[in-house]
Amino acid sequence: QVSVVETGGGSVQPGGSLRLSCVVSPSDLYSVAWFRRAPGQGRAGVAGFYATDEERTDYASTVKGRFIISRDLASNTYYLQMNDLKPQDTAIYYCAVDRLTGGSLLLESRFRYWGQGTQVTVSS
Repeated sequence: QVSVVETGGGSVQPGGSLRLSCVVSPSDLYSVAWFRRAPGQGRAGVAGFYATDEERTDYASTVKGRFIISRDLASNTYYLQMNDLKPQDTAIYYCAVDRLTGGSLLLESRFRYWGQGTQVTVSS
């Protein structure tokens, strides 16, 4: 069984930054993606990281240039650095994990293992 635990949510003013963390166990070469569910909306892919030699990343157009996904292999921790946050970034953020090869990283149907979610609120 794969364990996925997110931390790092909170409240921030527009233009601020937050960093979300996702700790995954046991250790393996996982592909990881962050999804979010805004109030009244479905869950949408935000950013993904492919566990390949290329270490490919994918970003939704709404966050490209503002969010950065990365990992620390030694601690099995994946990060989502969120900069220049906007009120429309307010959502519950979920970390999703699986052993994937090829295809899009931003499709929730591809991931079997999910964290419990962490709330991010952007408001003045």
